[in-house]
Amino acid sequence: MIVLRAAVAAFVLIVSPAFAAPPAPEPVTPELIAAAVKEGKVVFYTAFDLKVAQAVAKNFEQKYPGITVQVERTGSERIFQRIMQERSSGIHTVDVIDSTDAPQFLTWKKQGILDPFVPAELLKYPAAQRDPDGMYANVRFTLEPIAYNTNLVKKEDAPKSFADLLDPKWSGKMVKAHPSYSGAIVTATYQVSQVIGWSFFEKLGKQKVLQIQSSTEPPKKLALGERAVAVDGNEYVFIQQMDAGAPIALVYPTEGTPFVPSCQAIAKFAPHPNAAKLFISFMFSRETQQFLVDHAGLRSFHPEVTETEKAGRTPIGKIKLMPLNIEAQEAATEEIKKKYSEYFGI
Repeated sequence: MIVLRAAVAAFVLIVSPAFAAPPAPEPVTPELIAAAVKEGKVVFYTAFDLKVAQAVAKNFEQKYPGITVQVERTGSERIFQRIMQERSSGIHTVDVIDSTDAPQFLTWKKQGILDPFVPAELLKYPAAQRDPDGMYANVRFTLEPIAYNTNLVKKEDAPKSFADLLDPKWSGKMVKAHPSYSGAIVTATYQVSQVIGWSFFEKLGKQKVLQIQSSTEPPKKLALGERAVAVDGNEYVFIQQMDAGAPIALVYPTEGTPFVPSCQAIAKFAPHPNAAKLFISFMFSRETQQFLVDHAGLRSFHPEVTETEKAGRTPIGKIKLMPLNIEAQEAATEEIKKKYSEYFGI
């Protein structure tokens, strides 16, 4: 087992204006558990792959009998729209917010949509992974690699870089997710555009790419053999498909691989505030973080979590990562979606 490297643990800097001193860290106490059980429910808006979200919910319900988790799974951009619509109508349904589009939390913080909470376990994480005011924190990360179906593409013929995807031989053979639905793809699109330029997407848009919504879907299309190559898709979902025997191989592009952190927070005016605190504490615990790494193929910032040595899993230290700037990405979000739609006609 290999401990996650400190350099990676400190890779993402959560930059956010400080409003006030963060709340004191809160441990899980019998009193908190009792209050959460009395509420009996936690509503979880999440961009997790549904299978993973349901597994996490089941683990929580088994650990804390009497509390059910209502999983509301959709793309991060849909989560953002839903929350903004609910708030404008004075509706308060969600307890815990989870998104793969980290800049959304900057917006929500500025708009007073988040409630500060610091689970005691979070203090073990690098300071760079949590908001200085305790409003939100990075709960996990994944990557957006290229992948191919090994029944349809020989290893020696497989693309090694984003530039290789522009070869005419891949025309009509690729699948890709969309930034207007997926927060992970907003993040990946921004990083790729900064590293190799928007001209890449302009040219890729002429390659007859099968365009789908969620970043959880390209791995599934690839596993079914519906396309030979995936331009993107969540690394952890590819890994789950590979663990299940799907003929998939991952490619970490020579230009660098997009790096996607995911944040969680408690919504202000959450209808089940104690259950929300207990659920957030559960999510940031070493136990849950190790589960996400071992069984879901995700990656963790928790310093005590170890990488899993399984076939098809590459240690993070061997992967060149693209840089992330969440403040710059937040400012560019609408431009990202506009340009992307222009090039892909969707």
